[in-house]
Amino acid sequence: MTYNSLFTVLTDPALVDETLTHAIAVAEANDAHLDALCLGVDRSQTGYYYAGASAVVLQETISRAQEDAEEIDRLVRARLDKSTIRWAAEMGVAQLADIGRHVAARARFSDLVTLPQPYGEGRGAELEAVTESALFEGRTPVLVAPAKGAPTPNPRRILLGWNESPEALAATRAAIPLLRMAETVHVVVIDPPMHGPNRSDPGGLLAQYLARHGVKTEIDVLSRSLPRVSDVLLRHMTDMDADMVVMGAYGHSRFREAIFGGATRYMLEQATVPVFMAH
Repeated sequence: MTYNSLFTVLTDPALVDETLTHAIAVAEANDAHLDALCLGVDRSQTGYYYAGASAVVLQETISRAQEDAEEIDRLVRARLDKSTIRWAAEMGVAQLADIGRHVAARARFSDLVTLPQPYGEGRGAELEAVTESALFEGRTPVLVAPAKGAPTPNPRRILLGWNESPEALAATRAAIPLLRMAETVHVVVIDPPMHGPNRSDPGGLLAQYLARHGVKTEIDVLSRSLPRVSDVLLRHMTDMDADMVVMGAYGHSRFREAIFGGATRYMLEQATVPVFMAH
């Protein structure tokens, strides 16, 4: 498998440059085509207008979203015109509650979606919805670009978070083109079950599977010495000087992660390198 058709969604003029820097780097490394959706988002919630509000209020929010879409489209085209990749850009407007439909319809016909970090200062509420739509409805792997990190289209050292879940396996399979390029892939297993079927060789079957694809792996078995699994992964990411993290996304329900937190949310908040995810 190769990444021949790439996709990205831009909803904030302030994030256009950092997102396209990563998307263009991936497209160049894979000689791929990049499709960009320039989306103005009406962030108002239908049904929550103050009493007596007229259609003028609704029109104002739509007009503001249209202006955002036009500005994003202008910035995207100016940046992509300077690149050497094959690309196409599309402009549109969507309400926050309906954004997933537009993203998923296009993401499902791509090999990889590059998106900005959805959490953190200055990040709009729509970014989480865009990320989840690509993963769940689009069924497409997502490469989340860190806010200040440099693009790494050819990572040398990859941390692969492994817990034997379907999500982790989906991410591993989708990331094989990247894993094969790496000098070393560290399969990280945290607190493997003492009575599980693979207790004597945690991660062994995955390492065998990856070796048959030409991936050079090392297995790192770690104890959960910090409160959250994501904290252990982040510390190990720093210790091994990883260029990228590969992991399954949303092993718990999205509602549970939104309320109580989870490995996916914390990794997307704190990671300083690109995070490759699939569900």
